[in-house]
Amino acid sequence: MSENKFRIGQREKSKGAGSSIFSGLERHVKLETYFEEGFPVKNLPKILFVFMLSLIYIGNTHYSDKTIRTINKMHTEVEDLRADYTTLKADLMFASKQSEVARRVKSLGLRESINPPHKIEVKKGEY
Repeated sequence: MSENKFRIGQREKSKGAGSSIFSGLERHVKLETYFEEGFPVKNLPKILFVFMLSLIYIGNTHYSDKTIRTINKMHTEVEDLRADYTTLKADLMFASKQSEVARRVKSLGLRESINPPHKIEVKKGEY
C-alpha cells in the first residue's frame, strides 16, 4: 500500500506552527535550561514558600466567600424577623384598644363602666 504524503505533510506543518499559547510560552521561557543538571534543590525553599502562600490565599478566599454568604443569609433573616415584629406589634396595639377590649370581654358578661373613676384619698394614719 502506498503512503498518503499529503496528509503527513499537513500534520507536520501544523505541529511546527506553534500556534498555541503554551508552545509560544515554551519558546520564550526555555525551561529546559533550568533542568539540564537535574532539579534545582537550592530553589526548593522559595518554591515551597510560594506554594504555601498560594494555599493560604486560596483558603482565605474560600473562607471570605463563606462568611459573605453567611452574612447575606443572616441579613435576610433579620429583615424577616423585623417584618414579623412590626406585624405583631401592630396586631397587639389594635387588640389593646379600648373598643376592642370591650368587644372581647362582652362575651364574658363584663361591660364598660359608665361612671368615671374617682380618687380615693387616705389620710395619714388611717391605713
